[in-house]
Amino acid sequence: MRYNLFARQHNEIILTARILLMLLFLLTGWAKLTGFAGTVSYMASLGAPVPEVAAAIAVLMEFFVGILLVLGFYTRPLAALMALFVLGTALLGHPFWNMEGAERMANQINFFKNIAIIGGLLLLVVTGPGRYSVDGH
Repeated sequence: MRYNLFARQHNEIILTARILLMLLFLLTGWAKLTGFAGTVSYMASLGAPVPEVAAAIAVLMEFFVGILLVLGFYTRPLAALMALFVLGTALLGHPFWNMEGAERMANQINFFKNIAIIGGLLLLVVTGPGRYSVDGH
């Protein structure tokens, strides 16, 4: 009863959450797609064994899976897959435990932002996409 406003806006809030969760991925995924050579170079600088494949996976997950999650298509399995991808990028891309000073702090913040995003994605796994979605539930 106390939270009735939120119950009535359930589907609108889930749609907003899907959009906000994926906004970052859509922007960075598009940049990776349109600047693919630079993305490959960045993956190589991280020590990815096959930078071209790593770059393609990043584009696929960030941009294309991001679009599907905004649309609410296969939301539960794709949100779970995206959570695993984000965990991988946190562990591989922000190893703050190996750093010192300002670099450590910046990477620690980004690492825990990734962990927070995983929390939002896990909520999507549990709640589903809501009414305003291709999945429609």
